[in-house]
Amino acid sequence: MPRFYCQSQDISAHQIILSDKKQAHHLKNVLRLRSGDTVIIFDQQGNEYNCMIEKISDKITLQIREKYPLSKNKVQLRITIACAIPKKAKMDEIVDKLTQLGVDEIIPLETERVIVNIDKKKKELRLARWQKIALNASRQSQRKQIPVVSPIKEIKEVLSNLGDFDLKLIPALFGKRSALRGILEKAKAKNILVLIGPEGDFTPEEIALATKAGCIPITLGDLVLRVDTAAIAAAGFIRLYADH
Repeated sequence: MPRFYCQSQDISAHQIILSDKKQAHHLKNVLRLRSGDTVIIFDQQGNEYNCMIEKISDKITLQIREKYPLSKNKVQLRITIACAIPKKAKMDEIVDKLTQLGVDEIIPLETERVIVNIDKKKKELRLARWQKIALNASRQSQRKQIPVVSPIKEIKEVLSNLGDFDLKLIPALFGKRSALRGILEKAKAKNILVLIGPEGDFTPEEIALATKAGCIPITLGDLVLRVDTAAIAAAGFIRLYADH
């Protein structure tokens, strides 16, 4: 069934107004839906609504048939990936794939060896683009909640605010490291942060700072992975392990 995102302010007790022009265009002209057809609407809070199309114009009016609130009873694993910004448009792909893998928060990370220079204006534009990518990937993968894509942060800023995480991991290419599976089996964590380094890895000083802050150095295997591959591999393994 087609799924569309709607902001909470456009949702009332019995009716939803889908005002986003691109989504309205997709509903009308791509999917060619008509009055009486059924769609699913989801919001930022993770609620879903089974709706019938009432009226189609520049905005779409929908009648709510049934609401499916996000369940608060089941304890969910929460994954945050703080990923160094790679060259070119690879961060777009990282955001898309991490969203599909169920990551809850994505933090674009500036480290000493990140070679992408982004001014304040470009940071705002890139953040808006990454948030849009996360929204579209959530619709495609039928996620109930859209992941948070945070503004670009420096690694020291992330490491200074780790209080909510019960497991903090930093894949590294050198030094004493633990196997990811063993750490997950031992920790039984529910709120996990993974720091992914840039091309050339974190500096020894950054790893020392992260370790001092409580991060556990881990290995992702014998092969040296690119930034995007490492982020996707780490998130995918954690999600797969949690689902079994």
